[in-house]
Amino acid sequence: MKFHVPDMSCGHCKAAIDSSVKGADSSAKLEFDMDNRTVDIESQLPAGKILEALKTAGYDAAQQAA
Repeated sequence: MKFHVPDMSCGHCKAAIDSSVKGADSSAKLEFDMDNRTVDIESQLPAGKILEALKTAGYDAAQQAA
């Protein structure tokens, strides 16, 4: 699943997102594209739960089409 995170801009952002998503699913795999402000997330969780985790980390996000 790919998510656009418009406010993601630095290493701190990546760490906060990584921590929050892995707090919800410890086996999640994340790949960050800082230039395009997107994150690809492999997880067993549904997109809604991932969006909640991103919100918990302090970031509004939107799922992008595959």
